[in-house]
Amino acid sequence: MIKSFLILMIFAISLFSSQQIVLVVADDFNTSYAKLEFFEGDRRILFFNVNIGKNGLAWGLGEKNLTQEQSEPFKYEGDKKAPIGVFKLTDIFGYSFSTNSNMPYLHTSKELICIDDSHSNFYNQIVQAKGNEKSFEYMKRQDRQYELGIVVQYNKNALKKRGSCIFLHIEKNPNASTAGCTSMKYENMKKIINLLDKEKYPILIQIPKKSSTEILTLYPQLKESKLLY
Repeated sequence: MIKSFLILMIFAISLFSSQQIVLVVADDFNTSYAKLEFFEGDRRILFFNVNIGKNGLAWGLGEKNLTQEQSEPFKYEGDKKAPIGVFKLTDIFGYSFSTNSNMPYLHTSKELICIDDSHSNFYNQIVQAKGNEKSFEYMKRQDRQYELGIVVQYNKNALKKRGSCIFLHIEKNPNASTAGCTSMKYENMKKIINLLDKEKYPILIQIPKKSSTEILTLYPQLKESKLLY
């Protein structure tokens, strides 16, 4: 019991003392555009535009429960909404065989897939294809969208139909919304990946503007943000 308590305490400390935060803020629940800031400690290092879900935002399953209204949407599989919440950034992936990043790296071979079938035992997991999967997406595509990307730890308990395969990845074009991920220019993705360090507990905070005050209270190191005021 004591051991379990200590593990939870260590996790909570690492989450709320994160030294690297990717902050994405949208004006409201319905827009498919947002702005991103990257923070190292309390220093604002990057700022640029990103694309989010075609149908906007919805409350997702992350590491921290934020205040939400009953009338506001929850994220479900196939809704084309990007998740709202606080999420760990766990791995990076790409078409190259290796990288110099300080994050765990996943080479996306042609056989690598992410399962979005909520009835599968491998729902919301990146696995090697066996040939009998009912619904999935290839991690190595014919375009550049997954040439570089970051795994967002969303719905880590794989609750059925609550959404899967959430990434930060390269945009199709500057005006192209996503099926639920957050996309950006290749050059900006490269900048983030070069900065990320697993020892600095990187997280994604993705919210509508209305949640700004709560995020500032939870993460005072974001006081220099231009998006939260």
